[in-house]
Amino acid sequence: MRNRCRVTKGLENMAKMEVKTSLLDNMIGVGDMVLLEPLNEDSFINNLKKRFDHNEVYTYIGSVVISINPYRSLPIYTPEKVEEYRNRNFYELSPHIFALSDEAYRSLRDQDKDQCILITGESGAGKTEASKLVMSYVAAVCGKGAEVNQVKEQLLQSNPVLEAFGNAKTVRNDNSSRFGKYMDIEFDFKGDPLGGVISNYLLEKSRVVKQPRGERNFHIFYQILSGASEDFLCKLKLERDFSRYNYLGLDSAKVNGVDDAANFRTVRNAMQIVGFMDHETQSVFEVVAAVLKLGNIEFKPESRVNGLDESKIKDKNELKEICELTGIDQSVLERAFSFRTVEAKQEKVSTTLNVAQAYYARDALAKNLYSRLFSWLVTRINESIKAQTKVRKKVMGVLDIYGFEIFEDNSFEQFIINYCNEKLQQIFIELTLKEEQEEYIREGIEWTHIEYFNNAIICDLIENNQTGILAMLDEECLRPGTVTDDTFLEKLNQVCATHQHFESRMSKCSRFLNDTSLPHSCFRIQHYAGKVMYQVEGFVDKNNDLLYRDLSQAMWKANHSLIKALFPEGNPAKINLKRPPTAGSQFKASVATLMKNLQTKNPNYIRCIKPNDKKAAHIFNEALVCHQIRYLGLLENVRVRRAGYAFRQAYEPCLERYKMLCKQTWPHWRGPARAGVEVLFNELEIPEEEFSFGRSKIFIRNPRTLFKLEDQRKQRLEDLATLIEKIYRGWKCRTRFLLMKRSQIVIASWYRRYAQQKKYQKIKSSAIIVQSYIRGWKARKLLRELKHQKRCNEAATIIAAYWHGTQVRREYRKFFRANAGKKIYEFTLQRLMQKYFLEMKNKMPSLSPVDKNWPARPYLFLDSTHKELKRIFHLWRCKKYRDQFTDQQKLIYEEKLEASELFKDKKALYPASVGQPFQGAYLEISKNPKYKKLKDAVDEKIIIAEVVNKINRANGKATSRIFLLTKNNVLLADQKSGNIKSEVPLGDVTKVSMSSQNDGFFAVHLKEGSGAAGKGDFLLSSDHLIEMATKLYRTTLSQTKQKLNIEISDEFLVQFRQDKVCVKFIQGSQKNGNIPTCKRKNNRLLEVAVP
Repeated sequence: MRNRCRVTKGLENMAKMEVKTSLLDNMIGVGDMVLLEPLNEDSFINNLKKRFDHNEVYTYIGSVVISINPYRSLPIYTPEKVEEYRNRNFYELSPHIFALSDEAYRSLRDQDKDQCILITGESGAGKTEASKLVMSYVAAVCGKGAEVNQVKEQLLQSNPVLEAFGNAKTVRNDNSSRFGKYMDIEFDFKGDPLGGVISNYLLEKSRVVKQPRGERNFHIFYQILSGASEDFLCKLKLERDFSRYNYLGLDSAKVNGVDDAANFRTVRNAMQIVGFMDHETQSVFEVVAAVLKLGNIEFKPESRVNGLDESKIKDKNELKEICELTGIDQSVLERAFSFRTVEAKQEKVSTTLNVAQAYYARDALAKNLYSRLFSWLVTRINESIKAQTKVRKKVMGVLDIYGFEIFEDNSFEQFIINYCNEKLQQIFIELTLKEEQEEYIREGIEWTHIEYFNNAIICDLIENNQTGILAMLDEECLRPGTVTDDTFLEKLNQVCATHQHFESRMSKCSRFLNDTSLPHSCFRIQHYAGKVMYQVEGFVDKNNDLLYRDLSQAMWKANHSLIKALFPEGNPAKINLKRPPTAGSQFKASVATLMKNLQTKNPNYIRCIKPNDKKAAHIFNEALVCHQIRYLGLLENVRVRRAGYAFRQAYEPCLERYKMLCKQTWPHWRGPARAGVEVLFNELEIPEEEFSFGRSKIFIRNPRTLFKLEDQRKQRLEDLATLIEKIYRGWKCRTRFLLMKRSQIVIASWYRRYAQQKKYQKIKSSAIIVQSYIRGWKARKLLRELKHQKRCNEAATIIAAYWHGTQVRREYRKFFRANAGKKIYEFTLQRLMQKYFLEMKNKMPSLSPVDKNWPARPYLFLDSTHKELKRIFHLWRCKKYRDQFTDQQKLIYEEKLEASELFKDKKALYPASVGQPFQGAYLEISKNPKYKKLKDAVDEKIIIAEVVNKINRANGKATSRIFLLTKNNVLLADQKSGNIKSEVPLGDVTKVSMSSQNDGFFAVHLKEGSGAAGKGDFLLSSDHLIEMATKLYRTTLSQTKQKLNIEISDEFLVQFRQDKVCVKFIQGSQKNGNIPTCKRKNNRLLEVAVP
C-alpha cells in the first residue's frame, strides 16, 4: 500500500511537470467560489473560514480575488513566490494576489489592453497592503536596467511619503488611508515602466484639528516629533512632548508595533529618492510645524466701545514663532484672526470676529494649509515620476480608496466616502456582467439575462442634479438668508420624502416615526452595504469649506515660497468675487472623472475582507465577515458567474488533465485539442446539457460534473499506479537475476585467483620461518660468548673496586673515625628527602578540591611531613578554586553552607537538596502578564517566589498560594488572581518549625500581639523547603541582626488564634503526591502523615 501511495504521488508529480499544476490539486476547501456546492451564505462563510484557518487568505470568484487580512506576516510573498507565479495561467496555481497581478500585467504587455486593479473593502481590510503587493510584484517581473530600476524605485518610494501625510491610526486600522489614491503606471511597448500619475481624492482634513476618541492625527506629526533630531526640532521651533500640542490626541499617541522615529527616517529617505530637493523638504516640514503650532493659538473675548465683542490672542509667543517659520508679518496674521473683510462690487466691509469665529478661522486655516500641502506633494511627486517620453504608453491603474464606513457618528466625510463606494459597486456590477457577456459572445455561447440588484437608484438619490442630496446641499449653501444644518434637513424631508432608500423622522416613507433611536437631526440612507444613519450637524460648513479672504491674503504675503504658492487666490491682483465650488460638487466631479477613466480599462478586482475588529491574527468573526460579504455583493457575484456555466477551461489544459480517463486520448492525443475533449466527454457519457463547446474553451455548467471528473481522475491515477507498480516489479526481478548471474562469474574468477595467492603465501612464509630459526640459533650462540666475556670483565672491575675501597676506608678511619657515622647519616637523610620531594613533584594529584587522591608515604620517618604537605596542598588548591568564583556564585555557596549548618544530620530532606541549585524566583513575576497586578503591588526586590500549599487551620486541607520573600516582608498571594492575602514584616517572624522527616511541611511562627498574628501562625508545605528556610534565615539575620530560630522536631506547638495546637508527625501514606496529609484530631492536636 505504501508503494502504491508513492507511485500515485509520482504520477501526480509527473502531471505537475507536464501541465505544471492546477487550482484543483491539494485544494483546501474550494479555491474558486464558483465551484462551491451547495451555494449559500453559510457554505460561503464556512469555506472562507476553513481556508483562513489553514493560512489560505486568498480565494477566487472567477477572476475576482477575495483577500482576507491575516493581521500577521505570512511567507507567501517571497521572491521565490514571485517567480512561481510569473508567466503562469490564472487558474494554474492556488489563489494568490500575484496571480491577478501577473494576469493584468501580461494582458497589458502582450494584448495591448490598458488595465485597472480595483481594490475595495472597508477600513482595516488590507487595501493599502494589497496595493503595495500589486506594485511590488509588477516592479519585480518587469524589465531591468538603470533607468527602469530608477523609475520602479521612485514609484515604490512614493508610497511611504503619501502614507505619512495621508494615513492615520483609526479605531479599525492602525494605518488607515484617509484619502483616495488612484495611480496610473505607464509602460512602454516592451512592458517596462516609464513613469506614473497619481490622483488623490478628498483628504479627510477635518482630522487635522479634531480626532475621534482612540484615533490619531496624520502620521507625519508624530513622526517628526519622535524621529527628528534636537537641532532639526529647534529649527522648526518644536518640542518632542506630544502633550504640548492641542491638535494631537494623547489617548492613542503611541501605537503598538509602530516605530514613528524609524518611519520618519524612511520618509526622508523616500522623499530624497523620489526627487525632492533639500530646500523643498525643509519647506514641507516647516509648513507641517506651522500647522501643528496653529492649534496652540488661543483667544480671549474683549468688548469694544460700540458694544460688539471681538477676540484677542492670549499668548502671542506661538503666533510669533509661526510667523518666523512662515515669513509672515505678525501684525498681518494677528489682524486676519481678529477681523473679516467682505467685498461686494466696489464696497468693502470689515467686521470683528468673536471668539467662536476666531477659533473657526484658525481651524479653517490649519485644515486648508495641510490639505493644500498634501495636494502640492502629490503634484510634486507626479513631476518626478511622470514619463519623460511622448511615445504611446500602456497604462495600468491601481485604485486604493476608502472602504465603506459605518461608525456610531457618521458625518459629511462618511457620506462622501460611502457615495464613492456606491459608484464603485455600480461600476463593478456593470463591468462584471459586461465581461461575462463578452466572454460568452467571444466563445459563441448563448447568453441569458441575469437578475441582480442595481444600486443606480441609490447613486441617483445622492448625485441627481435636481433632486439629489448633494444638489440640495449645494443649493442650501448658495441661497441667501439664514442657512443651517436643520434647514438642509427640512429641505431633504420635502424633496426626498418619498424615496424608498431615504428615511428620517419627518419623511413620509419612514417606518420609524415613533422610533426614538432615529434622532431629529439625522437621516438614514439604505446603501447597498446596509443602512447608515448620518448626523446632519456640520454638513453645511464642511460642504462650504470656506477660508476667510483675509487669511488667504495673509498667507500670500508670506516670505515663504511654498506657502505663497499654496494660496494663489490671496494675490490682490487676482481677486475673484465668485464663490468657490463646494467640497461636495468637487468630489462629485472627481468621482465622475474616475468612473469615466475606469470604464476605458480592463478591470481586475480585489475584494478585501476584515476577519475581526480586534486587529488580531487567527480570529475569524463569522458575523462580521457575513456583513461584509453581503454589502460587497459577493454571493451575487458568484451567482452571476454561475448563471451560465460554473467552470470553463481552455481545451489544451483540460485534455492534459483528464486524458487518462479515455483509452483513445491516453497517453497521447495526436489531433486537435478540441476534438480530443469531444472524444473524452463522449466516452465518459456526460449529459450534453452539462457542458458546451466554445471556440477555445470547454464550459461546464454544474460544479458536480467537475467534481465527478476529479473523482474519476483520482481513481484512474490509482489504477495507473497499480499497473506501473506491476511492470516495475517485473523489471526489478529480471534486472536482479541478470545482476546475480554476472556476479557469480566474477566471484568465481576472483576466488580462484585468491586460492593461488594463499598457496604461494603459505610456501613463502614456511621458508621464512626456517631461515629465522637458523639465524636465531646462530645469534644465541654468539650472545652466550659475549655475555661470558662481559661477566669476566665486570668481576675484575668489582674486585678492584672493593680493594680500592678497603684501602680508602682504612686511610679514612685514621682521620675521621669519630664523626663518620653522623655525616653519613645526614647525607643519606638529605638524599632521601631530595628524592622524596622530586617524586612528590611528579605525583601531584589534580587541582579539584574533591579529589581525595594523595601519593603513598615512602618512608615512615616522613609521616608527619607527608600529612602536613597534604593539608597545605589541599588548602592551596581550595583557595585557587575559590578565586575563580563570581560574587553570585559565592553567594550561592554561602547559602548552601548556611543550609548545611542548619539542616545537615538534622533534616532527612537535606541530602536531596544539596545537588539542587537555589533559584529563588521559580515564578517569573516580572515576565508573566498573569502576575502584573502582583508585580505592581510589590515594590521591593523579590528574593524568593514560589507556589506553596497553605494548610487550612480548621480542616487540614491544602490551598495553593504564592509565597514571596522580600528584604522586609513575607507575603502570601492568591495564585489565580494575584491578590495579596497576607503580609508579615520580617521582624514579626519569631521561629520556623519543621519535622526531621523527608517532607516539605513547615510552620512560620509570628510574634504575639503583632498585626499579622491575628489568625495565628502559618502552616505551609513546599517542594523547596530547605531553600526557603535558608533564605528566610539569612534575610531575617541581615535585616533584624537577630538569628531566626529553626526548630526541627517531630512534635511542636503552633498558635491558632487564641489556642495552641500540637502538630504531630506520624508515619503514613500521602494521598496528594508530595503534599503532607493533615488531619485535625481535636482542638489541641493536628496529625501530619508523612511516608
